[in-house]
Amino acid sequence: MNKLLTMEDLRALRKDALGEMTARQTCDIQVIVGMGTCGIAAGAREVVTELLKELQRRNIKNVSVTKTGCIGMCEREVLLDVVRPNEDRVTYGRVVPRDVSRIVGEHIVNGRVVEGLVVGRITS
Repeated sequence: MNKLLTMEDLRALRKDALGEMTARQTCDIQVIVGMGTCGIAAGAREVVTELLKELQRRNIKNVSVTKTGCIGMCEREVLLDVVRPNEDRVTYGRVVPRDVSRIVGEHIVNGRVVEGLVVGRITS
């Protein structure tokens, strides 16, 4: 059975997540997650939580995680961009928490784009 979170629980989770995200502001690789109301409604918070956990599990320190508002592709939320130095910016769409491990392992760690989840690219 799922436990209902108290306001104190939520504040502690927020503080931990903000601390983790702030610590990741000056890094080589960027991950940007759509956190407009459309993204949040589609599950962006859960994706960010899983992303931070996966980076921590793998002890990956050179990745910044930031949020952005709606970019107009609401039907493809949750949107997640990966920006690696001197490579195309890749936008993944319809990302769910179970996709995070694959994106981290394939794209962030090994530089191989997860083609089945790509909805756009911006050439560097």
